[in-house]
Amino acid sequence: MEETINALVEQPAHGEAAARAPQAHRLALRFGGTGSEYFRIWIVNLLLILVTLGLYYPFAKVRRLRYFYGNTTLGGDEFDFHGNPWKMLRGFVLMAALAGAYGLASRASPWAALTALLVMAAIWPALFRASMQFRLANTSWRGLRFQFHGSTAGAYRALVPAQLALLLYLGGVAFLGDAAQDGPAVTQALPLAAWAMGAGALLLTLLAPWFWWLIKRYQHQHYGLGPLRTQLHCRPAAFYGVFLKAAGIGLLFVVPVVAASAAAAMTHSGMMVALALTMVLYVASLVVGSFVSARLQDLVWSRTRSRGLRFASRVPLSALMRLTLKNWLLIALTLGLYLPFARVARARLLIEAISVTTLHPPAALAAALRGMGGDAAGDASADLLGFDIGL
Repeated sequence: MEETINALVEQPAHGEAAARAPQAHRLALRFGGTGSEYFRIWIVNLLLILVTLGLYYPFAKVRRLRYFYGNTTLGGDEFDFHGNPWKMLRGFVLMAALAGAYGLASRASPWAALTALLVMAAIWPALFRASMQFRLANTSWRGLRFQFHGSTAGAYRALVPAQLALLLYLGGVAFLGDAAQDGPAVTQALPLAAWAMGAGALLLTLLAPWFWWLIKRYQHQHYGLGPLRTQLHCRPAAFYGVFLKAAGIGLLFVVPVVAASAAAAMTHSGMMVALALTMVLYVASLVVGSFVSARLQDLVWSRTRSRGLRFASRVPLSALMRLTLKNWLLIALTLGLYLPFARVARARLLIEAISVTTLHPPAALAAALRGMGGDAAGDASADLLGFDIGL
């Protein structure tokens, strides 16, 4: 067994040993779905969700995931999703109950809303971990089930910092909204509520790259396939680099918008300038959003590794921008009916940007992993728990 593991995971040697080392195999991810096929699934799902007042959503999600997974191949072999929609219904009902409780609490008082938010924040990391376990345990490739090995404590360490900043912001918003409806007792708390909202917004802005790194590190440090475990070799500075570049690109659009707004205020040519500024902001959101999506995917997957496996991602930024522009325009022109076609086209672009390099061809890799264990039903405890919260 030890020799099999070493043969699978050791890296090629240098010098003469390198000539005898097995040749690396690059396994490409491919997506073969079409918009017309997915449209039929999407429209039936949408109608059944409406007819059942949302209760069909877990079943619709299983149909969607099986379509996208079944049309995604790695080295020519497709993925599969085995989730039971009846088990997923439990997670859906739980999330609906939490959302309903928060809605009722927010109408009662800001204190009740804050209490509901604290309860949701307290259990959210545990639900996040359960959902990751469920999704991976029900995903397979060549008959091998994936696993997620993250702990509950790790989930809290990854999510709590962002939760605290978000709670600070939402708590301030709730109290400010209540103060706007008056009441002298609440109005006295107005400065504290404004401070909480401002501090929360500042933390969410300045620490967003760190929050995102914490979450991605928790996810990509704990993926598993048989004995293989992934690691994310990336520091927060790399995430800050992506976000700072995105902010710089955004400023290239914001500066002329501010200048044009000032000029419009002086010349009173409001309508045309407003239309032009709207178009500029639309293009800015497209460019910045596409840049962040592409560069974060490249960063995270290119820095995710396992012993004997290397991932790479090269999202063509210009192609993603053109596709995003096309999708937005056609979704608007068709009143949303182009949405399934847009999802398929975006999935194809992002999926096919990723590749995997291994020392063994797919058949040998799968056989070796199966021989070392890990080809059972994945994480049975996660399957029994059956939570899925939409990740």
